[in-house]
Amino acid sequence: MTDTDRARLARLLRAEQETYSAEHPRSRELFEAGSNLFGRVPMTWMNKWSGGFPLYLDHARGNRITDVDGHTYVDFALGDTGAMAGHSPAATTAAVARRMGERGGITTMLPTEDAQWVGAELTRRFGLPLWSFTLSATDANRWAVRLARLATGRSKILVFAYCYHGSVDEAFAVTGPDGTTVSRAGNVAPPVPVDVTTRAATWNDLASVERQLAHGDVAAILTEPALTNIGIVLPEPGFLEGLRELATRYGALLMIDETHTFSAGWGGATREWGLEPDIFVIGKSIGGGIPCGAYGISEAVAAVVTGHTDTGEADIIDVGGVGGTLAGNALSTAAMRATLDEVLTQDAFAHMTSLATAFTDGVQGVLDEYDVPWSVSRLGARSEYRFVRPAPRTGEESAAAHDDDLEAYLHLALCNRGILMTPFHNMALMCPDTTRGDVDRHTAVFREVVAALYE
Repeated sequence: MTDTDRARLARLLRAEQETYSAEHPRSRELFEAGSNLFGRVPMTWMNKWSGGFPLYLDHARGNRITDVDGHTYVDFALGDTGAMAGHSPAATTAAVARRMGERGGITTMLPTEDAQWVGAELTRRFGLPLWSFTLSATDANRWAVRLARLATGRSKILVFAYCYHGSVDEAFAVTGPDGTTVSRAGNVAPPVPVDVTTRAATWNDLASVERQLAHGDVAAILTEPALTNIGIVLPEPGFLEGLRELATRYGALLMIDETHTFSAGWGGATREWGLEPDIFVIGKSIGGGIPCGAYGISEAVAAVVTGHTDTGEADIIDVGGVGGTLAGNALSTAAMRATLDEVLTQDAFAHMTSLATAFTDGVQGVLDEYDVPWSVSRLGARSEYRFVRPAPRTGEESAAAHDDDLEAYLHLALCNRGILMTPFHNMALMCPDTTRGDVDRHTAVFREVVAALYE
């Protein structure tokens, strides 16, 4: 096994930072001029790019991005899944233009026929019969959590350490050393101590799940079918089936969030792996880049919720906490219909998954060649390398494998050679426009930057 020479890593990282800074003067200029923006960027997470300032976008199409300095990149970040359909897919662009320019009425608080089409398509793919729309998966998760509490009469949500469900307060929790639930490092001003609302368990550890459910106060298990935002951590055989059985046994709902794991296939991991959620959440990618999200619920959950609303105990129409004036607007439903109908098709997923398999094989070949102690995992059209071998089994193991300097070096070295990876981690996603040549290019560049470090 080849150890990382930290002095060499520092020299290489410094050189890549100097190259990045020299080759992006206009991006630097725009960043420095952003004096009226908090953090100098439209959203503070845009500062995650490793070069000291972010690239500024000029234009993008398919899986190509061109920055304001004229550099064009093969984009494997794809908006951290938001652009899984590619940038400005033709069908989505045409549908949005029709809605905005020809028909008018971007948002009117009135339904359109597109909404039912999208709901039926989501049922066809994911199985849940009843759907409601939001503007993000974060909102979908928040609102669905409230419905889960209403349906069960219980207050707490069970999550997994280092899970990701957007900025949902309940999700920023990890297990403490004594098995208690504590706030995840970096959590911004939680409204209450996290153990008031949440119980945390360890991924791939059904015993830890059962210990938390045994308290009898968990309304729902909120989980992805695989951890994603801490690196891909796949479920071990029987784990997801065990979650379903435990949720049923202890009277909790099973809430599956496929915002990222939609990469697993046309119907997400839910269809691919035969999962049976009571509540289902998705967002980002289904609108082809137009803000949107959705949650689906079972008939049984809907019946219980309706029982509470019929008596006036809960209000899901006006001020009860389930809302959003722009949610389900005419523009986003038009975008979702076009994207699901014409872009993220079964054929597209077959193409994307094939390329992700080749991407993963290419990375593994380089790791084997240089005996690098990293691993690479794939989830359908998504692939990710992690700085540990073997691949992590839990969120805790994956978090412990994080290495700021290695990540910065890889991101900058690839960027300087025309390849963009997701800035938050080492994730690569394929879209319908990705080609085998793009994948092979990554393999060649990845080999070059790994060789510079380990040869």
